[in-house]
Amino acid sequence: MITLDLPSARRLAFLCVRAQLVVTGLAAAVSVAVAGPRAGASALVGGGASTAASVAMALLAFGRLAGTSAERMLLAFYVGEFAKITVVIVVLVLALVLMKVSPLPMIAAYMATFLVYWLVLARALWSGRTASGAPPKATDGTVPPEMVR
Repeated sequence: MITLDLPSARRLAFLCVRAQLVVTGLAAAVSVAVAGPRAGASALVGGGASTAASVAMALLAFGRLAGTSAERMLLAFYVGEFAKITVVIVVLVLALVLMKVSPLPMIAAYMATFLVYWLVLARALWSGRTASGAPPKATDGTVPPEMVR
């Protein structure tokens, strides 16, 4: 089982946001170099949408509701996930409707920051930053029957 205490989860969420900011900046710089300022601005919008969504999720999921009870924490995550999806949809739709964006750099930067989100989480799990331990063992040294499929 993998467990993560609330302060560690909060730090991990904001580490993810910082990594997404870096990737957004890199995507914008590459887009400017390859295709010009409009492409760079489009990459900023795409990466910014994903990063802003992660900020919304982190603030709501680890805000006042989190940590008081399991039910409230679950509610906080549902509210955070709803806000995350809403932020992405609103930012990308507004960008497509109100701005002259280049869709390819915008979507590419969004996808890159989305990938960063999962890579940061995977790295944290694989590096042992979680409070997971070895599976509980029965008193005779074997794995308890409830742990076996």
